[in-house]
Amino acid sequence: MNILTPDQRAALQASLEQRKFALLRQFATRPNSEFNRTPAVEEVETSPADSASNRTLNQLEAEADELRIAQLSSIRHALAKFDGADNGDSGDYGDCENCGEPIGYSRLEARPEARFCIACQTRLEQQRR
Repeated sequence: MNILTPDQRAALQASLEQRKFALLRQFATRPNSEFNRTPAVEEVETSPADSASNRTLNQLEAEADELRIAQLSSIRHALAKFDGADNGDSGDYGDCENCGEPIGYSRLEARPEARFCIACQTRLEQQRR
C-alpha cells in the first residue's frame, strides 16, 4: 500500500541508520551504559545546596538517557519495518500502524520513525488531552 519510491525509501532508511548510530555514539561516549547508570555527578558530603544541585543534575541525566533509549527503540522499530522483521510484517515501512494508509513523504522526511499518519496521530493526541 506504500507510495514511497525506492529512492525515498533508501533516503529515509539511511536517515534512520544515521540517527541510530548517533544515539549509540552518545551512549558509547558516556562513562555509563544505557543499562548501568551511575550518577553523572558524584554526591559526596557537601553543602545541602550542592547536594540538591547534584541530585538534580543526576536526575536530568537519567531522564535524558530514558529519552535516548525511547528514541533508539522507535528508530529500531522503524528500521525493522523495512525488511518485515517486525512481527512478521512484509516490509510495511511508511504505512500507518492504525489505519494502514500511507504516511506522507513530507511527514516521514521530518520524522522518519513516524508510526502514524497525520490524521491518526492528531486523533491520538486529542484523546490524550
